[in-house]
Amino acid sequence: MKPLIIAGPCAAETENQVLMTAHQLQIELKHIAMPLAYFRVGVWKPRSNPCDFGGAGKRALKWLAKARNMLQTSVCVEVARPEQIELCREAGINAIWLGARTTVNPFLVQEMADALRGSNFTVMIKNPVSPDLSLWIGAIERMREAGITDLIAIHRGFAERRENILRNAPIWEIPIELKIRFPNLPLICDPSHLTGDRRYIRTIAQEALNYGFSGLMIETHYNPTIARSDARQQITPKELAFLLDQLDFKTESETREFANISKEREQLHAIDDQIAQLLTKRMRIVDKIACLKHEYHLPIVQPNQWQKVVEQYLSHSLQDDYYQEFITKFLELLHQNSIKRQNR
Repeated sequence: MKPLIIAGPCAAETENQVLMTAHQLQIELKHIAMPLAYFRVGVWKPRSNPCDFGGAGKRALKWLAKARNMLQTSVCVEVARPEQIELCREAGINAIWLGARTTVNPFLVQEMADALRGSNFTVMIKNPVSPDLSLWIGAIERMREAGITDLIAIHRGFAERRENILRNAPIWEIPIELKIRFPNLPLICDPSHLTGDRRYIRTIAQEALNYGFSGLMIETHYNPTIARSDARQQITPKELAFLLDQLDFKTESETREFANISKEREQLHAIDDQIAQLLTKRMRIVDKIACLKHEYHLPIVQPNQWQKVVEQYLSHSLQDDYYQEFITKFLELLHQNSIKRQNR
């Protein structure tokens, strides 16, 4: 199966910008024989800051009709209100996506599902802003109940408070779990919104393909330096063609093998995170004990107490030589570090 490639500007700015981008995509993708599944454009952009450019609105739909005829492919736009769906229907656009801010609201998703009931729209559903798999699944199920059969899930990362070079955290275990639960549902990645920076698009795109994603949605602008919206994360059609030509699109068997390994690795990451937190917590308690020993004039080294610690670890250890060697060295380092901290 050929990968689903979706590309186009973050926002519709002018007719010239939309058509110029479409024209360059047509030329550049032809060079690498990579068909464009959908031309994506943000007509109505939900902006955090009301002063930011929010797309050209209804008048851009006429521009998209020209782009569709030029590319001979489907056009898709983001919708957030039932009336926007009706405007798309009148303009002959039958592919839409629900953004992360929409998916997070079940009431709004239900309104959209009711407006789509009985239609032949292709509906793409981005993950919610928050890392909540049940909300994502809920949006998919609401569309299915409305009779929408042509569905695509889009992973664009999750908002997270921790410092990160990426705009959004991938938290790959969530889309992987979605893929496991809905094996026949196409799942694509939006590395543009996930990274927020064109420098990291290739890395995230390849990782998504390694996990078995069905394709990519990448924001493309004929001249990103003058883009009025999300300029840092957009690339030119020429850069897109080069990127797609460099990516390693996996076979189904390759992605299955990678997914199996990755699932185990995700468990390791979770366990390592717990170990790191617990070791830090343990050292803080050691510091408190040191203060108490000093206050009550107790010796730092108390062999009986340490023997209990050793016995506790050994009671859970694997019965093989490699592990026994490891746990012995680990306990020695742990004890030495505890003594040094208490001396200090």
